[in-house]
Amino acid sequence: MMSRAERALADLEVMQRGSTGTRVRFWVMVAIVAGFYAVSWNLAGVDLAKLSTGLPRLGHWIMTAWPPKFDELPLFALRTAETVAMAAIGTTVATILAIPMSILASRNITPWPRLYYPARWFLNALRGIDSFVFALLFVAAVGLGPFAGVLGIALHTWGSAAKFFADHIENVNLGPLEAVRTTGAGRFTAIAYALVPDVLPVMLSTTLFWWEFNVRASTVLGVVGAGGIGQELKNSMDLLDFPRLFTIIAVILVVVTALDQLSGWLRKRLV
Repeated sequence: MMSRAERALADLEVMQRGSTGTRVRFWVMVAIVAGFYAVSWNLAGVDLAKLSTGLPRLGHWIMTAWPPKFDELPLFALRTAETVAMAAIGTTVATILAIPMSILASRNITPWPRLYYPARWFLNALRGIDSFVFALLFVAAVGLGPFAGVLGIALHTWGSAAKFFADHIENVNLGPLEAVRTTGAGRFTAIAYALVPDVLPVMLSTTLFWWEFNVRASTVLGVVGAGGIGQELKNSMDLLDFPRLFTIIAVILVVVTALDQLSGWLRKRLV
C-alpha cells in the first residue's frame, strides 16, 4: 500500500499535469482567436492611414453643412411619413403571417410535426436575407416606390418575428392548453382560448419592437429606390448638398427618438 506521503506526491503530480494541460489549451485558444482577428483585420481592409486622412475631410463636410436648409421641411415630413407607413404596414403584415407560422414552427404544439423542420428552415431563409436585399429585388419586380419597401420589410420581419414567437411558445406552460383539451375542445380551439391569451402580450411587445426597428432600417431603403426619406438622403449625398443632408438626418433622429420613446412606453404596459 502507498504511504500518505506517496499518495500526496501522486496527487500533486496529477494536479501539475492537469494544470499544464489547462495552460496549453488556454494558449492554443489565445492563438486561434488572435489568428482569427488577424485574418479578419486583413479581409476587412482596415486602414488607419485612410481613416486619419478621411476624418479631416468629414470634418470639412460637417462644417459646410451649417446652417441647415429648412425650406424643404414639408417634403421631408412627407417622406418621413412614407417611411413610418412603410414600417407600419410591413410589420403588421409580417405579424399576421408570423402567428400561424409560429404555431407550425413550434415543436410542442405544431399540428403537423413533419413540417416542423421545413417551417424552421423557411423562417431561417427569410431571416437570413435582409430587408434591404428584399427591397432591391422588389424594386426590380414592382418598380420604384414605397411598396417595394413594404414588401422587403414584411418578408424579413415575417421570418424574424415568427421565429421569436415560436421560441416563446416552445417555452410556455402548456398546462392551460392541456386542461382545455381534456374538455373535448379541438387543437385550434384550445390554442385560441388557452395559449394565445398567454403569449399575446409578448407578441404585441415584439411587434412594437419590430415596428420601431423597421422605421430605423427603412430609412436606408430609399438608397435602392424603395421610397421614403432614404430617397431624399441619397439624393443629397449624390449632389453633395450637405446642408440639406444635415436637415434630413436631424429629422430622422427626431422621429426615430420619438418613436423609440413611444414604443418603449407601450411595451412596458404590455409585458
